[in-house]
Amino acid sequence: MQRHAFPNIEQLSQAFADFAATSLQNTLAQKQHATLVVPGGNTPRYYLPALAKCGLPWDRITVTLSDERWVDVTDEQSNEHLAKQHLMNHLPATTRFVGLKTRHDNPFVAIEEIHQRLDKLPLPLSLTVLGLGEDGHIASLFPGMNPDLTDTHHCVAIAPPIAPSLRVSLSLKLLAESEQIVLVVTGESKRRLLDRLTTNPDSKIPFIWLSQLANSKITILEANGK
Repeated sequence: MQRHAFPNIEQLSQAFADFAATSLQNTLAQKQHATLVVPGGNTPRYYLPALAKCGLPWDRITVTLSDERWVDVTDEQSNEHLAKQHLMNHLPATTRFVGLKTRHDNPFVAIEEIHQRLDKLPLPLSLTVLGLGEDGHIASLFPGMNPDLTDTHHCVAIAPPIAPSLRVSLSLKLLAESEQIVLVVTGESKRRLLDRLTTNPDSKIPFIWLSQLANSKITILEANGK
């Protein structure tokens, strides 16, 4: 893993945009299409608009989500809502977006349909952007879960230990197979967690599962604040 520290969220956001644009351009130099995975949470509100300003051939890039809360896509808690507000609405109309929410009452009965959506993406995922939870979770993969690498589905339904809604997440296997992974870490507590996990890996933490499966492909961008 490579770690890059920045003094503030503004500089991190520009560095992220530069890195993501270069990564996607490198993929498109070799392939006709690329897939960009973006997360939810608060921090993407700062760096996704910076990426939207990059002059990429967006008609060749499909955007999807690392995970989703099982709420209406117009809800403020929806990751799709966030991605559209801070990225998709600023891109050409020809840019393709694949959401994870379906008409089903819960994600457990929607897995097959979501898998089929994901299976039609250009795979492996070209660039996956993730955040880090204060408990070490990534996407909606939480400590205590069983990361079933034998499951052939590209996604998994989640009932988080402490959360107001059910979720769906890309599978650990699909995430780990990404060509490039960027982990954006902000705030002192998360940076301390990252320090601890890199020196003393905890096998119960999803970030460690990912780092062990995809170590050479993870770039970490970190800053205080937000």
